[in-house]
Amino acid sequence: MTPHRVRVVLVDDQPLVRAGLRVLIADSPDLEILGEVGTGAEAVQLVQDVRPDVVVMDIRMPGMDGIEATRLITAGPITARVLVLTTFDDDEYVYGALRAGASGFLVKDMDLDDILTAIRVVAAGEALIAPRVTRRLIEEFAARPEPTAAPRHGAIEGITDREREVLTLIGRGLSNDEIAGRLFISPATAKAHVGRLFSKLAARDRVQLVIIAYELGLVSPSR
Repeated sequence: MTPHRVRVVLVDDQPLVRAGLRVLIADSPDLEILGEVGTGAEAVQLVQDVRPDVVVMDIRMPGMDGIEATRLITAGPITARVLVLTTFDDDEYVYGALRAGASGFLVKDMDLDDILTAIRVVAAGEALIAPRVTRRLIEEFAARPEPTAAPRHGAIEGITDREREVLTLIGRGLSNDEIAGRLFISPATAKAHVGRLFSKLAARDRVQLVIIAYELGLVSPSR
């Protein structure tokens, strides 16, 4: 039986960027390109037409930007996951893209192997935020009003002290293995805590747990 190939759509208004990613992905037998477009509006339509697993989405594009396109794609009936492609140093939209439903971020100067890994991680249902992007996310929250717990996060009162510790470390960008080392628990136990947090906080993926940790004030630039 032929293993499932991750079906990818590329969205970027720079043909050179799309061409580079297309060549990179073409050399990976477990990935395939279903199509590519240069605007957010075209991206929304293409996703409806070809139903990819992952959309590699630029933020800054003419007309509809990547954030609005991400919001429309993730709110729709198709289960495509969005991996935002950012120049990082210029983009101040990290928080907005996460809130719109992005499952992770690619930084355009990442190593090629890291880009392929990010696509696979997101396709598998996980979330990926590079440490540099996590720092930007913290900065975004620092510039906002006092953190408040949104009504949908009322379940925070139902989590244990240990789960609160785990949520804080997730907000700081630590992986399950790093959390295990920090709390002197096994990786399996750390994974179990994260799983319970998904359930109790109704979080879609790790990115949403990061957002919740920031909104609740568990993480701040000084901590």
